Amino acid sequence: MSILIHPQTTAQPWNSRLAELAKQHQYPQALSLYRHMLRSSFFPNTFTFPFLLKSCALLSIPITGSQLHAHVIRTGCHPDPYTRTSLITMYSKCHLPDNARKVFDENPHWKNPTICFNAMISGYSFNSRVFDAVLLFKRMREMGVGSNSVTMMGLFSGCVVPGHLSVGVYLHGLGVRLGLDGDLTVGNCLVTMYVKCGEVESARRVFDGMPARDLISWNAMISGYAQNGHARRVLELYREMKLCRVTPDPVTLLGVLSSCANLGAQGIGRQVEREIGLLGFSSNPFLTNALINMYARCGNLARAREVFDSMAEKSVISWTAIIGGYGIHGHGEVSVDLFGEMVESGIRPDETVFVSVLSACSHAGRLKEAMDLIQSMKVKPDGAVWGALLGACKIHKNVELAELAFQHVIELEPTNIGYYVLLSNIYSDVENLEGVSKVRVMMRERKLRKEPGYSYVEYKGKVHLFYSGDRSHPQIQEIHRMLDKLENLVKEIHQPAVKYQGKSEELQIGTGVHSEKLAIAFALLHTKSGTEITVMKNLRVCVDCHLFIKLVSKIVNRQFVVRDATRFHHFRDGVCSCKDYW
Repeated sequence: MSILIHPQTTAQPWNSRLAELAKQHQYPQALSLYRHMLRSSFFPNTFTFPFLLKSCALLSIPITGSQLHAHVIRTGCHPDPYTRTSLITMYSKCHLPDNARKVFDENPHWKNPTICFNAMISGYSFNSRVFDAVLLFKRMREMGVGSNSVTMMGLFSGCVVPGHLSVGVYLHGLGVRLGLDGDLTVGNCLVTMYVKCGEVESARRVFDGMPARDLISWNAMISGYAQNGHARRVLELYREMKLCRVTPDPVTLLGVLSSCANLGAQGIGRQVEREIGLLGFSSNPFLTNALINMYARCGNLARAREVFDSMAEKSVISWTAIIGGYGIHGHGEVSVDLFGEMVESGIRPDETVFVSVLSACSHAGRLKEAMDLIQSMKVKPDGAVWGALLGACKIHKNVELAELAFQHVIELEPTNIGYYVLLSNIYSDVENLEGVSKVRVMMRERKLRKEPGYSYVEYKGKVHLFYSGDRSHPQIQEIHRMLDKLENLVKEIHQPAVKYQGKSEELQIGTGVHSEKLAIAFALLHTKSGTEITVMKNLRVCVDCHLFIKLVSKIVNRQFVVRDATRFHHFRDGVCSCKDYW
């Protein structure tokens, strides 16, 4: 890129067009226009370069950026603080922070030092050099250079990993002392910093203390709850957001849909789907994929398929959602067929879809195909892949293959307690007490503890949570009366000759009445005859509860849909869709 200096011509019309292209995110076109400007013998000035350097930064093309740097020097625009700031940002965004620092250090006498310090601090944070950013901030304070909300935002953006949280907490306190904590953008950055570090309670305190909130504030908190597994709090906060008359955007709705999927809150999910249409987001592929996942995980596979079939263009995420949906509902053959259709359509499968197909193979009883699929993968299988195979071995009591899968999975995820419990249950199913004891010793040595069992059921737009042995629900007396009645009716038609050997995770820690029974009793108290009841459970359903729900479905003539840790169970007229393999 050569430059011809022609001082007789004005660059103003060219600069206006460059500004417009940059505003429209047409960065390659902006650079092409600049080349045309040079060939036309027009002279760039200080207003020309910021747009071009921004384009290089966002396209991450440091070679072109360096050429523009040379043009800046040759045209005499180098002392301009905005041009130099743009150079610092360009080099930082192109992952060349040392080059950015050279530009920063070239002139110690800035006309507007704050914006230059801010650019360099943000550059260090962007490149994960948070301690360099803090040292530069310290120098900024020592020199008496004024700091502002942009300074704090640059600093906080470097503290979004748990290892840098202590620095972020220190900077938060400093921001309070400087009186910058009340700034909306600073508050939003703080919320984001805390949720990305997993400190959702700290984030919520900042959120609640903000004098004003915008959509970014609500999205940061909703996404933070969703990403940290607080699905119920997502829905509570979304309800509060609606009461405050804040209009959601796709980011908001994605967080809400993922939480609906986790909780089985299909009623709220349907409301969100209507809102998506009203707000004009129906063509948003991310929301469409989230709807497929939500309906499938809430038990409505028919609606999930309708949404999938309506998509004009299907990505690998779309295929993964529907393949996984059929798999967890026990339709393994359909999942495998869909996988074939996906490959034929030209979509390249990724690791996530492999896991979905493996899970589907397990429900279809196709262990050999599952193992062949793992061996054919071009990338090294991760924990989720071997975990899916381990789950398949539980269903079909294949101890030898289970031990192989277990060895692989604990090398990759040594603290994932679910895999230890799964192998223990496999040993228990085949009455291998030595194997059960061996797994328990491993868990004790590694100080691993099982999480308590809990279940969710949705009623009138609210999700009700029950733990095993729970006595905290305000209607617990009525719930237990209903359970006693059901237990007596079950005993009248079924008296097992032997005690079941298959134990769930809950039975092993002796937590009393299982959570899914409490959820079902609550739902029977509050729903009309004939209404389908859907329950979501965090652990694998045990043999006793599975039998209980089958018999109750016949006694009360209801369909129960229970999603446990591995799949959906559709109970109707005394029969389960899993055919007693789970």
